[in-house]
Amino acid sequence: MRVISATIKCVFLFFLMLFSASFSCAQSSRESDTLSRTSLQLPSRLTLGGYGELAYSRYFFSDNINRYSHADNYKDASGYGRFDIPHVTFFIGYEFGKGWRVNAEVEFEHGGVEAAVELEAEEAGEYETEVERGGEVALEQFWIEKTFSRALNLRLGHIIVPVGLTNGNHLPTEFFTVFRPEGENTIFPCTWHETGISLWGRHGKWRYEAMLLPGLDSEMFGRQNWIQGGSASPYEFKVANRYAGLLRVDNYSVKGLRFGVSGYYGHSFGNSILPSQADKYKNVRGAVIIGTFDFEYNAHNLIARGYCDYGHLGDSETISAYNKKLPKLSPSPRTNVASDALATGVEVGYDLFSLGEKSRQSNQKLFLFGRYEYYDSMFKTAKNIPIDEWCGRQRIVGGINYFPVKQIVIKAEYSSGILKRQYNNENSLSIGVAYAGFFTK
Repeated sequence: MRVISATIKCVFLFFLMLFSASFSCAQSSRESDTLSRTSLQLPSRLTLGGYGELAYSRYFFSDNINRYSHADNYKDASGYGRFDIPHVTFFIGYEFGKGWRVNAEVEFEHGGVEAAVELEAEEAGEYETEVERGGEVALEQFWIEKTFSRALNLRLGHIIVPVGLTNGNHLPTEFFTVFRPEGENTIFPCTWHETGISLWGRHGKWRYEAMLLPGLDSEMFGRQNWIQGGSASPYEFKVANRYAGLLRVDNYSVKGLRFGVSGYYGHSFGNSILPSQADKYKNVRGAVIIGTFDFEYNAHNLIARGYCDYGHLGDSETISAYNKKLPKLSPSPRTNVASDALATGVEVGYDLFSLGEKSRQSNQKLFLFGRYEYYDSMFKTAKNIPIDEWCGRQRIVGGINYFPVKQIVIKAEYSSGILKRQYNNENSLSIGVAYAGFFTK
């Protein structure tokens, strides 16, 4: 806890020192392009900005840990409600000139972490650590970049990994739902960020990005979230015994339309602080292979987005058996992990205010939207690994997004999580407000 408290103090000191620094819209490769252009247009090389989300949800199902293993006992559950602050993020950056820039992002998830150490007089002068709130504080991005030309940029540091739609487009103004799209947010790290090297650029109507980064840690894989936990590190450093590569290509040939594909390959087994040296594991690689397709159309008062992601994990049976034997104090979920996972979804929204002359002139927008998703973190399993059927589900969402100004959105939705017949559906009502934009001009 002392480490956490010290970390928080350092974070705030960092912001105090760089308060006049800049908003790096480098959440994604596309945002990075925007930052580069915008920064050069501003009279100052320093800018500042960020985004944040507030949400309330009412869940009409039980959150008991046994709701899948004993579903009949929870079919009439009254449900529960939650307030949340999913993300509050600040971006800072500086243009040094001659093509050099630096950008950083600090994110507070779910309210951050509140902890303090106190000296308790009534307890014989003992020190006591109090945790007042859960959450996370993370340096989500920090990189230094050199631009050689529009077609060639070199980025070094902690970078967003643009696998799929959401990782590259995760500002709250870039999706209709109150929370980030559930499918990709379940099976992938989201937002996925790693320390590595990136080459990116644009030529004509095409944009590319190639990355070299550390591999995932298979000890953090599990049945409910597949490889999602594999990018995190419980240590003060990221283990890099294994490596991975990524390539992403986007096309902008059609006005208002962007579509892209991404591919990821990397080894994950043994990428931990105490990897096994046993001979029986010497040929185990835990290869993670991911292929994705996504698109976004924004024209004629209509926004449509969609994605399809498929992933495969080699040696999944060996990894499952290995993880279940890890010590109880290990951060691993210690569950079976699937060989294949799938997530696909589409959302469409239409601006109703575009139908009226007055509301059109006010620049306010009111999107009526619908969304459909299907995802399964245990889509396929190795021969001796049973499938947990509750890991696969459909999700249907309907709602509205009201933009009083471009940078602020008020959201409301009703969602229906449709599971297989032997389980209870998971429906919910959510309301949220969010912002994303520059704080300096």
